[in-house]
Amino acid sequence: MIAIVHLGAGNTASVQFALERLGADVVVTSDAAVIAEAERVVLPGVGAAGYAMERMASLGLIEVIKGFERPLIGLCLGQQLLFAESEENGGASMLGFIPGRVTRIPVRDDLPVPHMGWSKLTGLKDDPVLEGVREGDYAYFVHSYACPESAATIAEAEYGAPVPAMVRTGNRWGCQFHPERSAKAGARILQNFLELAA
Repeated sequence: MIAIVHLGAGNTASVQFALERLGADVVVTSDAAVIAEAERVVLPGVGAAGYAMERMASLGLIEVIKGFERPLIGLCLGQQLLFAESEENGGASMLGFIPGRVTRIPVRDDLPVPHMGWSKLTGLKDDPVLEGVREGDYAYFVHSYACPESAATIAEAEYGAPVPAMVRTGNRWGCQFHPERSAKAGARILQNFLELAA
């Protein structure tokens, strides 16, 4: 069973439908006990880092997610939540799996913020979640904040500067883009996640 963490906002329905199309048994839940027992966990997110962390704290989910030892993937804001902190909302402490501070994408005349649309995935590392994904495949992004470059980066996109498009630390992965809206490449990433040994 795949648990999609429900924080009261975000892209949970589209993620659920994408996983179900791939044959997964999915539940959308904010129940800490259900999440703790899941085979794997999806941490989606659309919205603000501070709000998401406050919701997780109020639902008793922070320690459950920090202690989860099977595959976990964060999507969009969910990837950012894997880092130590964000400057969003005047500053927010996050899950802290990966060191570093998430910062707002600099505004430029030729690059509107948010970064919204299709961008190429580049610099792909050898990782089971990226199996079958090719250098230059496109993914669909919608975000105003970006994670810092780090040893955890396993794929990048270009938006005025390199943006960590995917990260990994241990049993936890992140996609800054929306794999559920990213056509064949996104479906392949989700399929690979479902096939990871739990």
